[in-house]
Amino acid sequence: MSTMLAGRLRLDSKSFAVEEVPVPVPGPGEVLIEVKAAGVCLSDVHLIDGSLKSDFPVEEVVRAGAVTLGHEVAGVIHSLGPGLRGEWVPGTRVALQAGQSCGVCGSCARGRSCAQPSTRGVDYHGGWAQYAVAREDTLVPIPDSLPFDQAAIIPDAVSTPYAAIVGVGAVRPAQSVGIWGAGGLGAHGIRIARLAGGTPIVAVDPLPAARERALSFGADVALDPSDPGFAEAVAEATGGQGIEVAFDFAGHPAVREQAATVLGPGGVMVLAGLTPAPLTVQDSIGFCYFGQQVRGHYGSRPEDVDALVRLASTGRLDLAPSITDHVPLADAADAVARLEKKVGDPIRLVLVP
Repeated sequence: MSTMLAGRLRLDSKSFAVEEVPVPVPGPGEVLIEVKAAGVCLSDVHLIDGSLKSDFPVEEVVRAGAVTLGHEVAGVIHSLGPGLRGEWVPGTRVALQAGQSCGVCGSCARGRSCAQPSTRGVDYHGGWAQYAVAREDTLVPIPDSLPFDQAAIIPDAVSTPYAAIVGVGAVRPAQSVGIWGAGGLGAHGIRIARLAGGTPIVAVDPLPAARERALSFGADVALDPSDPGFAEAVAEATGGQGIEVAFDFAGHPAVREQAATVLGPGGVMVLAGLTPAPLTVQDSIGFCYFGQQVRGHYGSRPEDVDALVRLASTGRLDLAPSITDHVPLADAADAVARLEKKVGDPIRLVLVP
């Protein structure tokens, strides 16, 4: 076991390929994970097309000129590095947090949110590989009852909308909720908004299949954003009150502009989808008069992943319908193309080494 397959993105050319690379060796405080499942996220597509990039690449990635993609990962501990603090043993089933703190900044020293966090599969090597190194504080034990494919997608695909809805958006029972984009993030956002008691839940997506899925996942209404009667339909669904908490899970400027137009008084718009495009609010006077807000959101906290593992493993949140297909690691490029072109309207494609 000296080499392995890994899906690598070249930092200079943005070319992606599954290559044979050396199996990594865990350092102090790290373990080597035998990967069993790794999710394919739209962020991975954007890394390949260059619209997203690493802000804080580690030295190893810079030296290699390439990064192994994959921030949604689950597997078993294969071997242990030196200096571990926990009682970890080989064979333990784990999911991996999608990122980690730097551990050295002033915020980390004070026990606060890291000022320079790094993301797995972006700033350091991820899990589109047969084996991956993980720092022990990023390990999340998972029970035997939770399949690897479902555990893998919890960090990001499920935890990002969970943190957006429960944390940043602070959705309360009986609040009207708008979900723009019913794909990998939005579909889970609908289910979590329902768990939080949001009502009505208004899903918005241009794809008919996505709107059908939104209804099956618990949305009360599913609307086409291009429908001329869109605003009237939102008003009818919310009893004329408008949306109290709106979520952009699509990361598109037009989504944000439209969501702002149907916010109710005191309404909040949470930006969970990522785009480098500027934010535009057409009626800024009305936005101010009605005391509306825009809140940014990125990722999730470690405790969010812990909570979701409990919810999924106890049957409160069934993630089986979220797994669209399993794809061999060797065919990772095909999975990326399927997601980019929305072939089969996937929620989550999962790579299997």
